[in-house]
Amino acid sequence: MSTTAPHQPRRTPTGRRVVRVLLAVLVVLVLVVVGFLVWAKTVMQGERPASLEAWTDERVSIESFDDSIVMTPLDGASDRGLVFIPGAKVDPYAYLAKLVDAVAETGTTVIITKPILNLAFFDQRPLDTFTRHAPEVSEWYVGGHSLGGVRACMMAGEEDVAGIVFFGSYCANDVSDSGLAVLSIAGTDDGLSTPEKIGDAAHLLPADAVFVEIDGANHASFGDYGVQPGDGVATATDREVRDEITRALAAFWAE
Repeated sequence: MSTTAPHQPRRTPTGRRVVRVLLAVLVVLVLVVVGFLVWAKTVMQGERPASLEAWTDERVSIESFDDSIVMTPLDGASDRGLVFIPGAKVDPYAYLAKLVDAVAETGTTVIITKPILNLAFFDQRPLDTFTRHAPEVSEWYVGGHSLGGVRACMMAGEEDVAGIVFFGSYCANDVSDSGLAVLSIAGTDDGLSTPEKIGDAAHLLPADAVFVEIDGANHASFGDYGVQPGDGVATATDREVRDEITRALAAFWAE
């Protein structure tokens, strides 16, 4: 008895081309995803001397969690807290030194978030993801640097918070009728969140928003992570910027 092998369909030249195109598209997509993940994970690192100074400051307690860094005043703690969102691709630890005096001198608990993929816009976690680390705080502000401030403004519209604090940043959504207390701290030499851009977005904030400019500060002055492409040249020292940030926050919360 003879048997006949089952018929095997032959791929046409058109079919082979389709397969090759699909494989090529898949490879490109994989490379794009891998490239994006590598780019997102490469952050502008905090400067070790500045960060170490904050860690060793005996006026505050600093704890690191998977989602955030919590800075707590050891004496004179108030019931006020600030959830601070870093700028895009900036190491969260780069902000410790600039905020440590404000924590100690105003009694404010500061929680610096660790954004997903180091980009605030990808981090859609609710505010209580971070505020749960400080259950003793009853009055919360949200804020951030650069794109972190933009994200903070979006969160303020969704959460029950007392106000917003911008650090070289501005709002992209309208909160002018929100009744929120708002402080904007900017640098005169900021090449990214320029004074002009902040001024153009001022109408999105409540009429009684407080605006403070630090003479000689640039965009990177609000953290300690080195030079940032496209930024202006800072003429103010890190110490001067740190003092001005502390002074502005103290005056804002004393009102």
